[in-house]
Amino acid sequence: MPQYNDMFELSVEDMDLIETALRGSAASLSLAALDETDDSKSEREETLRRVHDLLGKLHDQKVFYRPRDGVYLGG
Repeated sequence: MPQYNDMFELSVEDMDLIETALRGSAASLSLAALDETDDSKSEREETLRRVHDLLGKLHDQKVFYRPRDGVYLGG
């Protein structure tokens, strides 16, 4: 039985591209609310929920830089 690969080698640019694609997908799903049936609405909402959950997982894995010395000016 094959096992899943749990060692990924993705660069920051790769992750940025994935995040941008997911945001584009979420935007197109949000705009697709016109002229839909109840079945397609529930399917679209479920897909949109899964995309948002995945974006949340990506955000939670980011390491944000904060200097140890000096004053931090966030923006």
